[in-house]
Amino acid sequence: MEIIQTTDAFKALIQNIKSTVKGYKDPLAFGICRVDMGQLNLTKSLQATYPVINWDENFGSAAIFIRALTEQGVEIDFSESEVVCNINASFLKNCLNAFTPYADEAYGDAHKNIQVVSALYNQIMNSGSLEGEFKVTFIFADEPLKSVEATYLKLYALSQAKVELRSINLNGAFGALPNVAWSNGQPIELDYLREFEIELKLSNEYPHIDFIDKFPRFLQHIIPADNTRILDTSKVRFGAQLAAGTTVMPGASYINFNAGTTGPVMVEGRISSSAIVGAGSDVGGGASILGVLSGTDGNPISIGKNTLLGANSTCGIPLGDGCIIDGGLAIFAGTKFHINDEEIKELQEVNPGAEFSNIMKGSEFAGLNGTHFRQNSLNGQYIVQRSTREIKLNAQLH
Repeated sequence: MEIIQTTDAFKALIQNIKSTVKGYKDPLAFGICRVDMGQLNLTKSLQATYPVINWDENFGSAAIFIRALTEQGVEIDFSESEVVCNINASFLKNCLNAFTPYADEAYGDAHKNIQVVSALYNQIMNSGSLEGEFKVTFIFADEPLKSVEATYLKLYALSQAKVELRSINLNGAFGALPNVAWSNGQPIELDYLREFEIELKLSNEYPHIDFIDKFPRFLQHIIPADNTRILDTSKVRFGAQLAAGTTVMPGASYINFNAGTTGPVMVEGRISSSAIVGAGSDVGGGASILGVLSGTDGNPISIGKNTLLGANSTCGIPLGDGCIIDGGLAIFAGTKFHINDEEIKELQEVNPGAEFSNIMKGSEFAGLNGTHFRQNSLNGQYIVQRSTREIKLNAQLH
């Protein structure tokens, strides 16, 4: 690709690429990644690290990447949902030629893709890194996942809040990702450890294994907001989304992928996959919000703002704002609750249009505001009252 001198010439090049490349369409997402390959199977991708991802944006950069690939003889099949291609120094040089008008701005927020290309080109020139270690990934349709590289790109999009939780297709992720041993952030094939166990142990080179999983940990790939605290790296899985001000304590806390918070939240319990917790809420010690595979009939759970889940409670229904579940209570869709006429009147004031009766199932309270789930200590009945307590987090901690 020849050196482009002006921004007008760059824009003209983009239009030319889009009009001349057969079947061209803008990708939904794309990015350049470094790929950790297998120790035994040298062609097997274990992990993909993206310094920058693009989601429904920066289509000019995508067009340049596609042109650079075609000049390497790589034809992109735009009918595929995802495409992963090896890149080399020639690819990077062609991209830099096209990006020349923006070279002086490469280290600003507006041109992160140029910074990636430039830094990687310099790295390859200095170290002679092997081709195939770096790849470019395109996602053209939000369909079930097929590759490690595309799966990581979507997980980045979730954890960096480029997309909303529960808004993208993650089907196929568990099939695409290999189960690996993780050592200091690096994936190791289990078959490699099995085959060379004797040699590794005799030479005192057997690695310290932190955990075994298909997913890495959140902090291996994501830099959180300044006022976000994660006191134990094992408590948040990559693909979780943590809003600024979230605190994740050690102990019984955990946040799964495609789950997270929308504002400052105290997390001392479990936020299962697809569960979302609103700003100002407190997930008490050992409390558990059920995921779509753990008793909610496939219905994801959202917890509203300023809501308290008491210690060791279980929440199996969506909750509105200002709700409380007392410690130790397990609330499911089919759980029966008693509610008296006076409490019904007060709850109707904060839930206009909602229908109440003296005995209701947990599912009938889904999404309602101001509910307080309790147990009568004298007769054991589960009851619901109007919550009279405003849940407030300590502003100095969040």
